[in-house]
Formats: sequence, structure tokens, C-alpha cells
Amino acid sequence: MSMIAHIQRLFAYDDWANQEIASSIQHPGTPPRSVKLFAHILSAERLWLERLLLQRQTYPVWPDFTLQQCKLEAEELPGRWRAYLAGLGEEGLSQSVAYKNSKGESWSSQKQDVLMHVVMHSAYHRGQIAADMRAAGFAPPYTDFIHAVRQGLVESRL
Repeated sequence: MSMIAHIQRLFAYDDWANQEIASSIQHPGTPPRSVKLFAHILSAERLWLERLLLQRQTYPVWPDFTLQQCKLEAEELPGRWRAYLAGLGEEGLSQSVAYKNSKGESWSSQKQDVLMHVVMHSAYHRGQIAADMRAAGFAPPYTDFIHAVRQGLVESRL
């Protein structure tokens, strides 16, 4: 499997896992922090895509999204990522992109590292959502990568 195919697969997993979270946080009594964390996941994913596309930042890093806004972002972002990755190609992965972080510090990173960060950052915060939901008495969705692969929710090969 090529590196770009591998990253596309990881973003397919990310989309699936975000959809699982979107479905699970609709219950009355869902901890507000879970919605806040999900909003952060989506805003950060958009922010990194905008950095890669050399576009202005649309949302703050920690936005005050409603559940409906989260659902809309979770529906729109995967198509944007698929389009970006399809146009990037294998050769684009090692290219660097210059950007400023949320503290205003200038950095440059390889695109493949940014892409890996996006997926890992989102998984980290989905884990926090799962802990919050458990603490509130809910059963969080099982969003582990290997679960998605074993269940055929993400293709094992591309």
C-alpha cells in the first residue's frame, strides 16, 4: 500500500470515528465537555486543512459549537479531506508547509507529519470524550481503529 493510500485509509477511519461520536453525544445528559471536545476536534481538523491549503483560519481552536454545528462540520469535513488528499498525491507528502500555530509561532512541517497529527490528535480527544461519557453513566462508542478494520467499517486494503 502506498503512503498516500495509507493516509487516506486513516482519514476514512477518522471520518467513521467522528460519525460514531456525533451519534453518541445526542443523548440528553451528555456531558457538555464532550460536545466541547468534539467541537475542538472538528475545528482543529478544519484548521489544519486550512493551513495545508494556505487559507485563513475559519474557527477558533476551541469554538462554541452547538451539537447541530458539530454534526454539520462532521458531515462536511470528510469530503474536503478526500479532495485534498486526492490532489496531494504521493509526491506531495514530503513537501513542507509553513504556518503559525495558535500562539503565533512560525513553524514548518512535512505534510505527511501534519496529516498524521490530525488523525492522532482527533483520536486522543475522542478518548477524552469516551471517559467523560463513561463518568456520566453512558456507554461510549467503540472507536478504536482495529475495531473499525475488524468490523469491515474501514477497508483493510485499498
